[in-house]
Amino acid sequence: MVSNPSVSLPPHGGILLLDKSEGWTSHDAVAKSRRALGTRKVGHAGTLDPMATGLLVLGTGPATRLLTHLVGLDKTYTTTIRLGVATVTDDREGERISAADPAAVAAVLADPARIAAEVRALTGDIEQAPSAVSAIKVDGQRAYDRVRAGEIVELQRRPVTIHAFEASAAVAAVAADGTAVIDVDATVRCSTGTYIRALARDLGAALGLGGHLTALRRTAVGPFDVADAGTIEQLVSGDRAELLSPASVATRLFPELRLDTAQARDLGHGKRVSVGEVPDAKLAAATGPDGALLGLVSVARGRTRVVTNFPTPDTAAAAEGDA
Repeated sequence: MVSNPSVSLPPHGGILLLDKSEGWTSHDAVAKSRRALGTRKVGHAGTLDPMATGLLVLGTGPATRLLTHLVGLDKTYTTTIRLGVATVTDDREGERISAADPAAVAAVLADPARIAAEVRALTGDIEQAPSAVSAIKVDGQRAYDRVRAGEIVELQRRPVTIHAFEASAAVAAVAADGTAVIDVDATVRCSTGTYIRALARDLGAALGLGGHLTALRRTAVGPFDVADAGTIEQLVSGDRAELLSPASVATRLFPELRLDTAQARDLGHGKRVSVGEVPDAKLAAATGPDGALLGLVSVARGRTRVVTNFPTPDTAAAAEGDA
C-alpha cells in the first residue's frame, strides 16, 4: 500500500464515480483506486467488460456497505450493434462464428420497419439467455472458462426488463474483411443483470443475420451519471477524485429519516427507535443531527429496524462513553 495516497480518504469512506477507459478491467480499476486512496477496502457495484467504457461505481472504507444497495439499480448504456456477423463473445473481441448472406443484409437494410419491429419485441419484460462468455458459473466453473476450453455452453434464460430500447436509423457498413453489415446505434435503459451483448445477439438472430456489439458505454447507474465521473488517470494524479459521502448517496436513493442525538445514539447501539408518525418504508436513510449517515433502516408503525449499520467515529466514541 502506498504511504502517500493521491486522495485523502475520510473516516466514513465514500462512493467514487469512475469513467472507465477501454481496455481496463473492473479489477484493474479497483486495484488502481486502492493504491490512489491508500486503502485496501475498495469494492464495486457491478463490473464492466474490458471493451466497455463508462460509469463504474466504487465504494471505499465503511461506505462499501452501501454497494449492495447500488448493485440492483437500473443501468443505461449507449451502444453500436453490428448486424450481419455473429461472434462467440457477442462482441467485436470474439471469433466470428457466422456471416449473413449479402442479399439478406441488403433486404433488411431496405426495410427499416423489420429492425424497428424486432427492437420493440426486445423491449419490456423479456427473458434473456446471458452471453456464453460470461462470469456466470456452470457446475462451479465460469462459463467463459468452459467456452475457452472448447465446450458449447448454453445458459438458462432469465427475466430482465428493458425499460427503453431506442435505436437510430440503420446504416450500411463494411467490416474490416469486406463483409457487408448494418450498424445501428442505440440507447438502452435496463434492469440489473441485463447483458447488452446478448441483446445485440438476439436482435441479429431475430432478423436472420446474426449480431454483436462493436461499442458499449455505460452512461448511468440509477441516479448517478457518467458526466459526474472522473477517469482512473485523474484519480491517480489527484486531479479529480471527489468522493460522494455515504449520506449524499443514501438520501438520493431512499427517503431521509433525520434523528435527534438520543435517537442516533440508540440506533448506533442497534436498538429499535421510536420515530413517531413517520410513513412506513422498506428502506430509509437514517441520518444524525449533523447529517451523517447512521444506517439504512426499515420503518414500520413508527419504529425502526436496522438493515445496514454505518458506524461513524462519533457514534463509536459515544458507544464507548456509554459503556
